[in-house]
Amino acid sequence: MTFSSSPHSHARTIAGLPPNLSAAFFATLTDLEAAHLLYEWRFWARREQVPPEGPWETWLVLAGRGFGKTRTGAEWVRREAESGRRRRIALVGATLRDVRKTMVEGEAGITGISPPWFRPLFVKSELRLVWPNGVIADLYSAERPDRLRGPNHDAAWADELAAWKHLDGTWDNLELTLRAGSDPKRVVTTTPKPRPGLKRLIADPTTIVTRGSTSANADNLARGYVTRLERRYAGTRLGRQEMEAELLEEAEGALWSLKHLDRLRAALPPELTRVVVAIDPAVTSIARSAETGIVVAGLGADGIAYVLKDLSGRHKPEEWASRAISAFRAHRADRILGETNNGGDLVEATLRAIDSTIPYRAVTASRGKRIRAEPIAALYEQGRVRHVGNLSRLEDQMVSWQPGEGASPDRVDALVWALTDLMLGEKAFFYVGR
Repeated sequence: MTFSSSPHSHARTIAGLPPNLSAAFFATLTDLEAAHLLYEWRFWARREQVPPEGPWETWLVLAGRGFGKTRTGAEWVRREAESGRRRRIALVGATLRDVRKTMVEGEAGITGISPPWFRPLFVKSELRLVWPNGVIADLYSAERPDRLRGPNHDAAWADELAAWKHLDGTWDNLELTLRAGSDPKRVVTTTPKPRPGLKRLIADPTTIVTRGSTSANADNLARGYVTRLERRYAGTRLGRQEMEAELLEEAEGALWSLKHLDRLRAALPPELTRVVVAIDPAVTSIARSAETGIVVAGLGADGIAYVLKDLSGRHKPEEWASRAISAFRAHRADRILGETNNGGDLVEATLRAIDSTIPYRAVTASRGKRIRAEPIAALYEQGRVRHVGNLSRLEDQMVSWQPGEGASPDRVDALVWALTDLMLGEKAFFYVGR
């Protein structure tokens, strides 16, 4: 009984047939065939969980939580061991406990998914799995890269590589052990994080990358699990990384980090004592032009600043002015701030053409972007700023902007104006006009 790969599992296809046809399929199976079918991975697997065809050295499964990464890695190891194609396999995880409890003994781990007639023995004293045909898999922790010095392997499964404490050292040592057999292979299953070692692996021409989201495995997750996660995390950096498996960039030398921003998140703001809307205008609105930064922020009664909205984008003057005024009204703001370095009197004139009574203050940068941004970054480090809701595009710019390089960070500029006004005083790093 053989099964080729398909977009959905063969099991799902059969389950979707009329009851009489699906019953007829199972009625054709003998008891032995039915027992084997329970452990036939190509019958149950989705296409992205089946090893890629053609030559490859590394198969990288870059997927969200709940995708079925562990099952995918375990089934690959099981198939290679049962076939006898591999004789000595390395199993490497973030910690030794992760390797044992997830990769080996977990419900989707190697012993959990192996048939009773060919289940490997876990020799705990030797940290080793031994199959009936003599194939061996040794357990290693990324906390101890030195343990990978010496052994020979012809295959490896590396789980949650992006979470490894000593990623480079462990991976390098693992690579040096893959010197047995004629075609050593490694499977990597991980949720992405912006680690240089992971980026190098993705860029390696001998790597085949399979990407997948949490929702791809919704049929096998608890009812409502995906809906609950989407309701809470959809559009956020955490959701994009942990559910959609996006590799979110973080520039070396950036003033903010993803990890820190994720800790500075609030579902809702408290009572706000002041609210401002800050505008960093673009001179043009064509596709290649810079964006107009529009950020709404407020000062909480708790003394913490809350970034409420990022309405930035490539807009014509009347469009960004309307957005800013709508935000001013919706959030009951105290005033609108507008940078005059690029636009001169453009900001005020455009705003007042829509609403002549709008409270407005012009701000002019007298110091460079980095000097203005560093005190704001310090406020984040002190935990004095929180982000409310989905601000992913603003956060992307915050962690990817390298001061002195690249395009002007318009969203960040507007953020800096707003938080400087709220937290540092109006004459901190700019000239205040009328």
